[in-house]
Amino acid sequence: SAQELEKDIHGPKADSLPADKRLATFDKIFAAYNEARSCIRNDLASAGNSESMKDDLSGLDKAIGAVLGQRTIERNQLLVSIAISKLNKVRDDKNEKVTKPEELVRLYDLLLQNAADLSDLVSSGRDRKPEELAFAEECELKSLVFRAERCFYLAKSYSLAGKRTEAYALYCKVRFLADTALKELQNSKTADQAVIKELQTLQKESRSNSCIEHAIAIMEEEQAPEKLSQKISTISLTGKDKKLEKFLMDNLDVYESAVDASVKSMSRIERFPPSFQAAARSPIVLDLAYNLIECPSLENRTKKDKKSFLGRLWR
Repeated sequence: SAQELEKDIHGPKADSLPADKRLATFDKIFAAYNEARSCIRNDLASAGNSESMKDDLSGLDKAIGAVLGQRTIERNQLLVSIAISKLNKVRDDKNEKVTKPEELVRLYDLLLQNAADLSDLVSSGRDRKPEELAFAEECELKSLVFRAERCFYLAKSYSLAGKRTEAYALYCKVRFLADTALKELQNSKTADQAVIKELQTLQKESRSNSCIEHAIAIMEEEQAPEKLSQKISTISLTGKDKKLEKFLMDNLDVYESAVDASVKSMSRIERFPPSFQAAARSPIVLDLAYNLIECPSLENRTKKDKKSFLGRLWR
């Protein structure tokens, strides 16, 4: 039944199926393979001492695990394509959810984890066949592609947040990762041409976006002083822009009803904390000049005591 279900996602009519039906088909495939895997493991537990049967069942379990890993990657790639279609879509319906770049970054994290798990599964075992080695290399190539695409949408998220420096650096990193993946794919005999075209498009977009981020960063830096001066010019030191509040201490001679329906705010008795007031003090100029002032001598004005000769002796 699992093979019949796979015809729906890999057959000639697979592209015409809606995304929801394809996702439901993937769920059915996972259920069928997991059921087969549980049967194999039950047979392994009851195999006894037959080494040949154990080897066959272990190989079959490993093969089903690899197929499950492949289908998981394909399902997550389908989720990525759905999310990308909603990324730049104009929201007509208020209830329709628009994809954010961060969601694509999380999906590519899952794809990288799936590729790593699949590579570890295929690489496990003592006697590794040439097919398994080739499949492990294919998983490594997929990881390179996923890393480049993940970095691209991570750069988009930083760009939307207004972090131009980080976005520019990440777009440059995308170009490096895409170039590395392209070289590896071109050297591979089983390279998918569609993936190569996607990477080439990714290279061009990352290059153009890095130039855009660089230009916007320069424009924002040039406009920053002007915006700052405009914001500073609106600052009021006297607080005239604030709404004047009425305090009961300032209106003791006026009666206002406390239960009046027209009064929306509560009455306040006095300002707290109190406002600043000017305090008297000596001029600053005199404080600075005090140490330089030379006062005149007053010795000539001091009173001198005149004593007799005998008074000096008895002193």
